Amino acid sequence: MKIPRILIAAGASGSGKTLITCGILQALCSRGKKVSSFKCGPDYIDPMFHAKVIGTKARNLDTFFTDEKTTQYLLQQNAKDTDISVIEGVMGYYDGLGGIDTKASAYDVARVTKTPVIFIINGKGMSLSAAAYLKGFAEYRKDSRICGVILNQISPMMYPQLKKKIEEELCVSVLGYVPKVDNLFLESRHLGLVMPQEIESLNKKLKEFAAQLEMTLDLDQLIEMAEGAEELEEIEIEIPSLKEKPVIAVARDEAFCFFYEDNLELLRKMGAKLIEFSPIHDKKLPSEANGLLLYGGYPELAARQLSQNVQMRKSIEEAIVSGMPCMAECGGFMYLHETMEDMDGQAWPMAGVIKGRAYRTEKLGRFGYIELEARKEQMFGMEAGKICAHEFHYFDSTSCGDCFYAQKPLRKRGWDCIHGEYRMIAGFPHLYYYSNRKIPEQFLRACVEFGKGNKV
Repeated sequence: MKIPRILIAAGASGSGKTLITCGILQALCSRGKKVSSFKCGPDYIDPMFHAKVIGTKARNLDTFFTDEKTTQYLLQQNAKDTDISVIEGVMGYYDGLGGIDTKASAYDVARVTKTPVIFIINGKGMSLSAAAYLKGFAEYRKDSRICGVILNQISPMMYPQLKKKIEEELCVSVLGYVPKVDNLFLESRHLGLVMPQEIESLNKKLKEFAAQLEMTLDLDQLIEMAEGAEELEEIEIEIPSLKEKPVIAVARDEAFCFFYEDNLELLRKMGAKLIEFSPIHDKKLPSEANGLLLYGGYPELAARQLSQNVQMRKSIEEAIVSGMPCMAECGGFMYLHETMEDMDGQAWPMAGVIKGRAYRTEKLGRFGYIELEARKEQMFGMEAGKICAHEFHYFDSTSCGDCFYAQKPLRKRGWDCIHGEYRMIAGFPHLYYYSNRKIPEQFLRACVEFGKGNKV
């Protein structure tokens, strides 16, 4: 299976990887290419930005969440009908689990998907040392797959000589340079908050940046490297399919905007019909819903609006109390509390399903990859097995739940989490369904039973 693809990596965060990836994506789109983009790791924000502002089909690839076969499957499924796929790396190229293993690193994704790598070096304050830096990364693993380099924040005057030295001494092609850019700075926090009125301005700036890259990067060579990527064996995986077609209400608006689109697509492949609604703007759940999904986002920024929509709060509370299956994570979990604080620390009444309060903290308390294992009987049963997830939040709860145990990989640290009952799974962890397809299957089966008027 031929999939033209390239992975953009760097030696550390802050090297310009995200900005340059966005510029390359925009340049390829401006050339009329149909582009699919991927982000390594559990990041919601970059794929959201790629999709909303640049207009690419954007997904995640994560070798902690999925085994090698499933990772290749997701690449193949999402790269279909596109001309080229661009994968953005995460952190430093070899940085993986626990900071001490390459698993789940950008390198690991490149290895599993057999993708050529273009390495970005932030050359600020550096000249020939860039060659030594690159040599270290290219040779740290024999299968590094690094075949090209882009020099960021390099003087145009220095570039020709530096390109010549690197290509003479290393078997790596220098694809160009990026001068210092002062008028376009992308913060991760801002990316998650792109509003409709901002998209046009950002898109204009990115198009200007892409036009600049056309002059300083060899995009033709980049495309040639992508087209030379090794062919992959076509992968198929087993996905359960339900005879009944449950209808699932999915919260999506300004407050609830963090989604793994592959999670939603997996539910559809299993037979679910998804209907989106807004806890901010709508007054009640869709009447035909058999189940409810409340994902993460920024409910703390819309606490007043969420609280003042009393009809929706009551609609959700009544649905869950009546036995409608519900999966809620992070921001959605916070919304189910009796009260939730906003960014100023003011508490607002919420749905009242979780007896406790969600409150703001000053720093990340529990974050990163986790493996979840059931400790009590609940909607998924005790035999579903482990599911991979991650936590990332500046809020906490007086009632985090104790139905599951979260274990940090390669670490001794772990903690209790998640309220789990016959009708509801709610907690801070973000679940990745492809890591254990029994989990979404059990949820959908519970929704089918509820639709028939049966208790789960």
